[in-house]
Amino acid sequence: MTTAAASYPSRWRAPSIFGSPGRRLVFWALVCVYLVWSLSTLNVDMARILAGLPRAWTILARMVPPDFGRWELLLTGMVESVQIAIAATIIGAVLSIPIGIAAAANLSPRPLYLLARAFIVTGRTFHEVIIAIFFVKLFGFGPVAGLLTLAFSSAIFLGKMLAEDIENMKPGPVEAIRATGASFGQTFFYAVVPQVLVKTLGVLIYRLDSNLRHSTVIGIVGAGGIGQTLSASFSRYDFDFASAILLTIAAMVAFGEWFSDWARRRLR
Repeated sequence: MTTAAASYPSRWRAPSIFGSPGRRLVFWALVCVYLVWSLSTLNVDMARILAGLPRAWTILARMVPPDFGRWELLLTGMVESVQIAIAATIIGAVLSIPIGIAAAANLSPRPLYLLARAFIVTGRTFHEVIIAIFFVKLFGFGPVAGLLTLAFSSAIFLGKMLAEDIENMKPGPVEAIRATGASFGQTFFYAVVPQVLVKTLGVLIYRLDSNLRHSTVIGIVGAGGIGQTLSASFSRYDFDFASAILLTIAAMVAFGEWFSDWARRRLR
């Protein structure tokens, strides 16, 4: 009895993902080797980094205090960013509906499903900044490029999330509606929409919050909004005004985060 009790541990421990201490040691050794190799191939120049620290301190010192004197220009850029974010979210939500339906394996035919999934994967390959550069080249500098950029990205993101929600819904209501001889539209509105509406609204609110942040980033490459004003202020070494822009952007993002949390709580 004593031998049997001694063969079992008295305290439970979670199993290691490595399987053994030796494998764990090999794993961390490989991580260290990879880091050393990466730093050696990236040509990290510590002398250059140390030389840049005084310049960073100079820039930070010139950013204090922030200059809100040109508040008209600041307000114009912020309003433009908000307009781009809201309009792009609405347009993206409308475009995401056919994309999401086509990309749902339990609703669309196999060829259409594969085509829609390929479109989503291709669209998600590129970051918003890269897409913004493309639209700036097509339509020139300004908010039109920013609106098209965020609308395209929103349609891809919301379409993917909608397709996954449709695929994960309960099949019972869909089969019951189809058994009555309902058309595809009736099946969608009476069996699919009630199951995915709340989740889709939550994702839509999250995307609006993301677009508020993205609208400030894509402006740096000329796609309108407050980001374009920020880029111009840095290029003119107008660091006190740039500080005011950054603080305003932070306040806008914080408000968007608060609104997103409030709206999601209301949907629960």
